[in-house]
Amino acid sequence: MTAARTRRLTLVGSILGAAVVALDGTVLTVAQPSLRRDLDTSLAAVQWTSTAYLVTVAALLVFAGRLGDRFGHRQVFAVGAIGFGAASAGIGFAPGIGWVIGLRVLQGVAGALLQPATLGLLRAVYPAELLARPIAWRTSAIGLSAAAGPLVGGALTAQLGWRSVFFLTVVPAAVAGVSALLVRLPPSAEATAAAPGAGLDLPGAGLLGGALAALVFTLAEVPEHGPSPAVWLGLAAATALGTAFLRHERRTRHPLLPPAVLRAPTVAPALGVLLTASAALFGTLFLVTYFLQDVLALDPLACALRALPLALAMVVAAPASAALGRRHGPRRTVVAGMSSLTLGILLAFGFRPDTPVIVTSAAFLLLGAGFGSVMATATTAVVRAAPLGAAGVAGGLQQTAMNIGPALGVAAATTLAAGRPPAEALAPALLTLAAVAVTGTLLATRLPAAHRPAAPVPTPAPAPAPAFRDAER
Repeated sequence: MTAARTRRLTLVGSILGAAVVALDGTVLTVAQPSLRRDLDTSLAAVQWTSTAYLVTVAALLVFAGRLGDRFGHRQVFAVGAIGFGAASAGIGFAPGIGWVIGLRVLQGVAGALLQPATLGLLRAVYPAELLARPIAWRTSAIGLSAAAGPLVGGALTAQLGWRSVFFLTVVPAAVAGVSALLVRLPPSAEATAAAPGAGLDLPGAGLLGGALAALVFTLAEVPEHGPSPAVWLGLAAATALGTAFLRHERRTRHPLLPPAVLRAPTVAPALGVLLTASAALFGTLFLVTYFLQDVLALDPLACALRALPLALAMVVAAPASAALGRRHGPRRTVVAGMSSLTLGILLAFGFRPDTPVIVTSAAFLLLGAGFGSVMATATTAVVRAAPLGAAGVAGGLQQTAMNIGPALGVAAATTLAAGRPPAEALAPALLTLAAVAVTGTLLATRLPAAHRPAAPVPTPAPAPAPAFRDAER
């Protein structure tokens, strides 16, 4: 198989895998009311169809990336994609809410395997200097899928029922898995994945997974229950487990997070940018959606159409950012993207019942253009900075930031808006989210002015000579 064909197949699989996960999350949102009526269950139980998935994914993303580094991203991606499609089909046939929640947990396991591998595969087959464009196309696919989800999901649910939205992702997931099986990675990438001595660090994986699961569960509870005792207990558990994880990582011989990744000067600021950008965007969208529905009295479909400029801008901005990054470097590109995101939030700060549509559209355009360029460029910075043998862990960290950020943003927006009418709650909460975006802009100034070369691939130490081993005995 030629290198060009390998790259094409890898890009198709990576885009399909990322798009399937993005589409699944948004179509479920519009299908949940129908699911609740059909299965005659409680609102709390239906909410667990989302929470169970989010907690499972958050707990496993970094460890799943490590599995890809150890056993090969191609195999892990194929298992994740096919498992995701199989779980989706199972949910479509589920007889009760318990089955739906249980299968969503399995789908979360598959999604955790799938997501870091979409980046690990790209890192394996594309030279570092060509990595920005495929990651940008992947980002565009995520934006397009997220925008199409409410529209497609609403139409399918209205015509065929809630089960149809889960069947929607079965075929694309299967195609993504088969595409990965057809790929033959370069010998250097296969050798790195199979290199001995790269331990899995199961205790570290358990501690980090527990900390992230507790954090995401706690953040998911805030919109429903506010700062309750259970929320504070969850934060305490996340803090304790996170502290134990950091102590363990300093002592273990084969840490879950390789030092080569953590020491890369680009990784920490890029992850901080992704966290703050996603928190600011999704917190803003949460507030603005309630404003559009409760103040302007728009139905969900009209609300999705009003926000459509965001998705269109994101689809265009992501590939454009690849060209901008080559010309101006990641620092300027991300600073410009974070500035656009901040301006979009400040424009939404002025929303009133009589605000013209052109103003709301401009706000969504700024939000989408900023977030699309930031996500593509910062993701490239994280993956490119990691050595080839740790690309999966880098992808897992990137996906973790992109999972925690939205939950953090929505929790902050809910807390700040609590007790206020929708028309009055918008302004103070959005000012805080704009400050979060400004923090991300400051972090972006720590990115390199130009792309730095990737970290070298660690070479396993040679085995000692037989005579030396005999002397040791």
